[in-house]
Amino acid sequence: MIVLESYIAGSWLSGSGSPRSLFNPSTEVEMARCSSKGIDLASAIQHAREVGVPALHEVGFAGRAEMLNGISTVLHSAREQLIELSISNGGNTRGDAKFDIDGATQTLAAYSKLGAELGQGNNLPDGEGEQLGRTARFWGQHHWVTRPGVAVHINAFNFPVWAIGEKMSQAILAGVPMIVKPGTPTALLACCAARLIIESEILPSGSLQLIAGSAGDLLSHLGPMDAMSFTGSSVTGAQLKNTVNLIRGNVRVSLETDSVNPAMLAPDITEEDDIYQHFLKNVVTDMTQKAGQKCTAVRRILVPRDMIDTVVPALVERLGAVKVGDPSDESVRMGPVASAEQLRDVRAGIQTLAGVGDVACGGPEPIADKGYFVAPTLVVATDSRADAIHRDEVFGPAATVLPYSGDVEEACELSNLGGGCLVGTVYSNDVRWTEQVVLGMSPWHGRIWVGSDKTAGQAFPPGGVMPQMIHGGPGRAGGGEELGGLRGLEFYMQRTALQGYQGMIAKSFGPQ
Repeated sequence: MIVLESYIAGSWLSGSGSPRSLFNPSTEVEMARCSSKGIDLASAIQHAREVGVPALHEVGFAGRAEMLNGISTVLHSAREQLIELSISNGGNTRGDAKFDIDGATQTLAAYSKLGAELGQGNNLPDGEGEQLGRTARFWGQHHWVTRPGVAVHINAFNFPVWAIGEKMSQAILAGVPMIVKPGTPTALLACCAARLIIESEILPSGSLQLIAGSAGDLLSHLGPMDAMSFTGSSVTGAQLKNTVNLIRGNVRVSLETDSVNPAMLAPDITEEDDIYQHFLKNVVTDMTQKAGQKCTAVRRILVPRDMIDTVVPALVERLGAVKVGDPSDESVRMGPVASAEQLRDVRAGIQTLAGVGDVACGGPEPIADKGYFVAPTLVVATDSRADAIHRDEVFGPAATVLPYSGDVEEACELSNLGGGCLVGTVYSNDVRWTEQVVLGMSPWHGRIWVGSDKTAGQAFPPGGVMPQMIHGGPGRAGGGEELGGLRGLEFYMQRTALQGYQGMIAKSFGPQ
């Protein structure tokens, strides 16, 4: 039996007490156990501050960019090993495993390239300076400077490798050491990736530490220069955000939580339009990739009423062709959800959706004697404004079709009933209609993906997260932001307004 170890203050440690078991979600065979009980997590904070911070600050942006490139290479070199673990520990098909692992290596490489252009320092100018006094002698300039703190990353189970690489890209490039606590169901894969990075010795001591198990009292030791980034459920996110010590110390907090992402078919689209087939393909991919366990997966599908009888049968046919089973079988296109708890939640969520609509395919019933399998499920709402549709995210292969009039106002209203989403998707060739919808949706969505005949076959699918663009969303989506090129570094840095003699301020801290 594999016992997962934490890496704290330069040592690999096993916890005590009753460990939590990790299972193969296809076979329900126990694969590993983990516990962090009894480990001094306060020492991780101290080690990061005293050892990791000065070591990372010493090398500057360009040096840290080289580290990210090296880590990307290490993970890519172990790609096959990680894919096999992703299949057995995460229930992922080979394609879904590559989506996670390649996402990590590509994001690390992208930030490495970005950081190589920033030079050897630890501060960046923020825009142009400006005159503040009677003459230009008295000058003002904003700049960003690396904070001498530690970042705690509490990650979800669905992207064990990408979560580490994505958050690392920004924290390490900014010069902030990180402590990673992976989602437990898939921690075997996450711990393997973290161990590969740690044992490569690319990062200086104290830059990366790992907790295999509970985060325990870790957050109670954070201070004003530290940060906590969480990805997961809104309930857990709210509990963590309300930790007394985080509030008392004004610790920076970034949350990425629930999101009932909408995909909207505009009234101008017909079966003859090129983008229509991409709409069908993207919806089915979002519903079934990673067994629907993606924060960017579509949960609500807005379809004009006069297209319902065309769209629903087309989606049902495509979903019915998706082979569900053990992802070690190369013919399988969708594996199980990640854990028994996840299966219970998904089945209960589907049952709730079935109460406010008609099940077109799938449903909450078991489809296998063993393993955490659930069928791709499409529900057609009888009331597009039913609270359960917009309130509850079913984190699995399920989505609801919402019939609507095609009006801009109703399209925006239904989309925004989600209370804040990571990504909204619009399919239209009508420029004016699209402009109005985008403006109406933007306050409630962190990203809007617009598909048209002009982009058909050219665009990266809407469910993918790209390092150049921000990832995050308002309201129920958590209110956090990650990625977005250099924007992703700002969470780990301090913006300070400098005022003084232009000859010194502009020369030392202004754009060069």
